[in-house]
Amino acid sequence: MTTSLNRQIISLALPTLATLLAEPTLILVDTALVGRLGVDSLAGLSLASTILTTLVGICIFLSYATTASTARYFGAGKPERALRLGMDGIWLAIGLGVLLHLTLVFGGTTILGWFGPEEAVLHEAQSYLAASAWGLPGILTVLAATGTVRGMLDTRTPLVVATLGALANIPLSYALIYPAGLGTAGAGYGTAIAQTGMGIALAWVVIHSARRHSVSLLPSGAGVLKSLKDSIPLIIRTLSLRISILLTITAATALGTTALAAHQIINSIWNFAAFGLDALAIAAQALVGQALGASESQRVRDVLNRCLWWGVGAGAVLGIGLAATSFLIPRVFTGSDLVVSWAGWGLIVCAIGLPIAAIAYMLDGVLIGAGDTRYLAWMMILALALYTPVPLLLAGPGADLGRIGLMLLWGGYAGLFMGMRSLTLFLRTRGDRWIVLGESR
Repeated sequence: MTTSLNRQIISLALPTLATLLAEPTLILVDTALVGRLGVDSLAGLSLASTILTTLVGICIFLSYATTASTARYFGAGKPERALRLGMDGIWLAIGLGVLLHLTLVFGGTTILGWFGPEEAVLHEAQSYLAASAWGLPGILTVLAATGTVRGMLDTRTPLVVATLGALANIPLSYALIYPAGLGTAGAGYGTAIAQTGMGIALAWVVIHSARRHSVSLLPSGAGVLKSLKDSIPLIIRTLSLRISILLTITAATALGTTALAAHQIINSIWNFAAFGLDALAIAAQALVGQALGASESQRVRDVLNRCLWWGVGAGAVLGIGLAATSFLIPRVFTGSDLVVSWAGWGLIVCAIGLPIAAIAYMLDGVLIGAGDTRYLAWMMILALALYTPVPLLLAGPGADLGRIGLMLLWGGYAGLFMGMRSLTLFLRTRGDRWIVLGESR
């Protein structure tokens, strides 16, 4: 049983790992290419990409809720209901994508101004934000369609699409940044084109399955609204997470341009590692959802325990690797020795926090798969409340701590914030209140 479950987790997690790494790879490529334009460009990219990833992150419920719900229905032998949810999720994603695009087109400059960047940094951030906003409908469609496909326990299709999109982004962004002379905006346009192509490809996969099962391709108004209503706890959870990230970049901005540029490197690497850990969490989402749909409570426990061990082990390995390369990695992204030094020390702090964060990621996936989203929302709010004083103090007047300030900032995020999440979720999974059998919670 253990060997079979290990193989199933690995068969789901490995393709999911590559799929999840595709999105941070887009940002990493942009970071590497834009970083050669100068420190102001890199700092501007840091600010703009944080706003974009915040918006996309808030909408992650399009993927998480769809994965859990469709997995339950597939586990209960009702693929038509699963695909109906999938189609409604795609329509909701397109609508939200257009709305967020318009928000950034007309209000992007105002939003960037809230962070108080220097004038040169603000200009670069505006260029990237306006260009990248065109990709929002595409990337949100990717989230909804991927969640549906994962609910079928198919992680290979999203892998192929994500890989092709990530590979296409490299020459697109390079050509638009340098030969076309668009600079920072070129990176945004290249990423937006890649994201749109990925969205079209994955939406077609869901549409093909829906037609095969005679499911209407038109949106079900009630279904779209229900999807949104059921996702409110996940939205609250994700908003709390994103607020913590915005507080972090606000403090990094207050620490100065060098700190903000170093933060972009640290944040990109953290996201890269975090998405890798999330691959196991998403495997747990799908497997827990299907086990609950099939009313197999012991299998739910088996998935929980096995994924937790895999996650902690992966977090430890990633932490050791990151600590060993902490002063080498930043040189890929910048030629500034000062930024390299600041980023290197910040990465060491992150390396220590990765095994702690691994527990939070694993159990987050298990509880999302179980539909225990109300508890997740409350515990994320609690973690945010404990972490908030750290960035506020570091961003306050007279708190110019330089490199030490950046290390304290990431210590608060990786240690305090992620540590509280890990503790509260671990305590929850020791009991049985989160295990509700059947096709829906």
